[in-house]
Amino acid sequence: MALHPVLPGEVATIVTTLEMRERPMPRPIPDSPLRLVRWPAPRLDAYRTLFRRMGAPWLWFSRLVMGDEDLAAVLEDADVEIFAVADRQGIEVGMLELDFRQAGNCELSFVALIPELTGQGHGRWLMANALSLGWRSGVERLWVHTCTLDHPRALGFYRASGFVPFKRTIETFADPRLSGHLPRDAAPHIPLIGAPSRR
Repeated sequence: MALHPVLPGEVATIVTTLEMRERPMPRPIPDSPLRLVRWPAPRLDAYRTLFRRMGAPWLWFSRLVMGDEDLAAVLEDADVEIFAVADRQGIEVGMLELDFRQAGNCELSFVALIPELTGQGHGRWLMANALSLGWRSGVERLWVHTCTLDHPRALGFYRASGFVPFKRTIETFADPRLSGHLPRDAAPHIPLIGAPSRR
């Protein structure tokens, strides 16, 4: 058994990739007070704000470190469909992002709610919508990935939804709290190693 050091200032995580190769039997979408609203080409600041609200506890950083042009190219692509989850007041409290850019595939890029809404059954409603929207003519495979930095129940949730794990990889990246992309107090359960000492 080998231990591999992680450089100061970096974070490591195990990424599990899961897939679904057959459309599940149709089921009614659970009731929810939330609504799914198509969000074509959202403003970058609004998108990043919601992304940060959903993902800061799990050190989500990928869309925060992308340059404006690169992020706009993704969000404006006709083969990327973005939906905001809105509450009764119309405030964005979650996101569903489906990526159809690879022929025959749909990646569930982001299926998430703000932390305050987790554990209340809204995830089942959101996943039911994701499967309904993702399985369309020409799609032969849905896939998603999660990691050990994500919500502790994320992997089990995807498996219970019908996804099958098929690949595991290790990812290391610069800690986004040190670069200022996320606040230093984000994800307090993940030690901040490599920060300058405070005297």
